Amino acid sequence: MDLNTRYIGPAGFDAVFNRIANLLPKLGISVMGSRLLAVRGRKSGEWRTTMVNLMVREAGERFLVAPRGHTQWVRNLRVAGGGELRLGRKVEAFTATEVADADKVPLLRLYLRKWGWEVGRFFEGVTKDATDEELAAIAPGFPVFRLN
Repeated sequence: MDLNTRYIGPAGFDAVFNRIANLLPKLGISVMGSRLLAVRGRKSGEWRTTMVNLMVREAGERFLVAPRGHTQWVRNLRVAGGGELRLGRKVEAFTATEVADADKVPLLRLYLRKWGWEVGRFFEGVTKDATDEELAAIAPGFPVFRLN
């Protein structure tokens, strides 16, 4: 699998789960930092939404990680350069900068510590206890964005 184009699409029960998960932030319910990400479509220009886990480091830096790989929201965010994080009626506009593969190791480890129970299956056996080398090897398949 080419890590630069890696994408794991929804399968089986995922479609039902995604509908429910996307509804929670709309109702103002955050589960462990979840937000509704809204990004303009790169072709249509229309708002597209999906639930994401907003990762906040101790220093207050905020990141979005794409556990499924190079998804539509990732491609749209690359083109748009920003979007909105929504939780209930609260809407926060942001700009985003993609993190280089070489800088992803500590971010992927932190993401797996916080949400490995939820997204571990997308990491195909790599866990929070993986070596730096193992995390560096998979980094190209997991886009990460720093929010500004």
